[in-house]
Amino acid sequence: MKYSLNWDLDSLFAGGINSPQLAAKLAQLKTAIATLADLLDRWDAASDAPQYPQFVKLIDQLQTIDAGLGQAGIFITAVGSADVNNPGVAPMEAQLRDLETQADNVSGKLKKVLVQVPDNYFSALLALPALQPIAFNLREMRDAGKELLDDKTEALINRLNLDGKAAWSSHYDSLVATMQIPFHDEDGHPVTLSAGQADNNLLGNADPQYRAELLPAWEQAWADKEQLFADTLNHLAGFRLTEYAAHGTTDFLKEPLKENRLSAATLDTIWQVVADNHQFLLDYLDRKAALLGKKHAGWQDVEAPLHLPGSDEHHFTFDEAAAFIIQHYGEFSPKMAALAQHAFEHRWIEAEDRAGKAPGGWMESAPETHESRIFMTFTGSPNDVSTLAHELGHAFHSSVMADLPNLRQDYAMNVAETASTFGELIVADANVQAAKTDAEKITLLNAKLDNPLAMFLNIRARFLFETRFYQLRQKKLVTPAELNELMLNAQKEAFGHNLSSYSPHLWASKLHFYIDEPAFYNFPYVFGYLFSLGIYAKAQQTGNFEDQYIALLRDTANMSTEELAQKHLGVDLTQPDFWLAGVKLIKRDVAEFMRLTDSLVK
Repeated sequence: MKYSLNWDLDSLFAGGINSPQLAAKLAQLKTAIATLADLLDRWDAASDAPQYPQFVKLIDQLQTIDAGLGQAGIFITAVGSADVNNPGVAPMEAQLRDLETQADNVSGKLKKVLVQVPDNYFSALLALPALQPIAFNLREMRDAGKELLDDKTEALINRLNLDGKAAWSSHYDSLVATMQIPFHDEDGHPVTLSAGQADNNLLGNADPQYRAELLPAWEQAWADKEQLFADTLNHLAGFRLTEYAAHGTTDFLKEPLKENRLSAATLDTIWQVVADNHQFLLDYLDRKAALLGKKHAGWQDVEAPLHLPGSDEHHFTFDEAAAFIIQHYGEFSPKMAALAQHAFEHRWIEAEDRAGKAPGGWMESAPETHESRIFMTFTGSPNDVSTLAHELGHAFHSSVMADLPNLRQDYAMNVAETASTFGELIVADANVQAAKTDAEKITLLNAKLDNPLAMFLNIRARFLFETRFYQLRQKKLVTPAELNELMLNAQKEAFGHNLSSYSPHLWASKLHFYIDEPAFYNFPYVFGYLFSLGIYAKAQQTGNFEDQYIALLRDTANMSTEELAQKHLGVDLTQPDFWLAGVKLIKRDVAEFMRLTDSLVK
């Protein structure tokens, strides 16, 4: 089968960023938001009882607006990602953000209205057949409403946020776009690298000497503008902390945990499991360093590829990658395979390797047309195949929820990484098993182990840094020197003082610290990875796991994370046992890597 490397956006809105359909949708949403606000102002629980037809209408309109904003949002993001120089994208983004702010104001007011509804009326509402499927979500909204301020103040905060967190986040993107790193190419000729190019070369270039020379140039480039980045990070965090304080919150982890429907006890258990089980990864890093001719790996070597004699990496065509994913998805779940094939056939994926595209990869759902779109740049490596499988896992998650009410599809970031990581694990395992030589298997295992290295070491360092930064930011502005020290200490702690070099300016170069929503864009990845490993371990022990897996995914926005795991897996996430089952799978891969490389370092 021949598949296109370019996606089809016309099925979302025809005509590009200036699509008349898009303009009409945004105008329609503006009217709908105003209508919803008016309906909410006039709603009275007592007069609407006992069948509450007006409230049901209100909730239906709210979900319709959310779906419309999502449909427009994915299209605008897609156009901008495929062509970063498109001048029409920024104005449309601004228009969409304004509509989202208006919708947030109405949603916030609804939450406060629900707080005022007497308990007996609220119970009657939840018992209605039309509202039973979203009863959990309505309880969440009511609980959230108890912490909100008056309507005018909440509306003002939302409006100020456009020039607050959101603006500082956008300002970071503008700063990064100006980054230029003077360096040389592999032939020694002078070149100027963008931040994205330098990052890719720092982490992915096969030449250890090249990476070692690039690291100080990379650090110096961020050091040259460290005050600008420090200002940006301080003000973004300061706005967030002020907003928290206005709502009576001094614990800066309270909101991120609530957004992920996760308890502090579970998060503590995860980090304890990570802290207790990272030495074998440090041993693996030492072995990798030895293969590179070093005693200890440097920061630039942690995610570096290994190219041993006889380890020529198989390069996939896009069609071969599609066939590989569909085949191995199908060995676990025919429904996953069918969804993947549908995505390829209906051009849901933008994968062409060309200039003018944004870096990175993502998947977003189009809630009105029940489609997804996947963005990446496909170069043919096994890692690209795993990335594609990762994003298709996201798409599968969305597809099995497409028939649910919009509120029931609003799953959190931590469980959002479940299906994606699961899909990636299936394909990464298949890649390793398909290796034709030991050298090729070593190369592929090294690539597969990038994930646990990131989760157990790199992201743990980011979490340690961010926690300590916010503690200090509650007291004062944090200087660039202090930020460097916080990051360096966090990296040394997470990596067991085991590296020969570090990246103290990671606080400046890592986009995740500057994302306005959600906050603490780190621990959900660790949760999602380990949660997927636990599910993967269970799937390997169970015959027909497909239906159980889909049932779990369909409930991801319908209960707390702990309740989800207890209902569908029968496990207590506040205890280490479930997490340790996933750790065993990582240890198995490391043990195989060590066995295969024993003779190469003696």
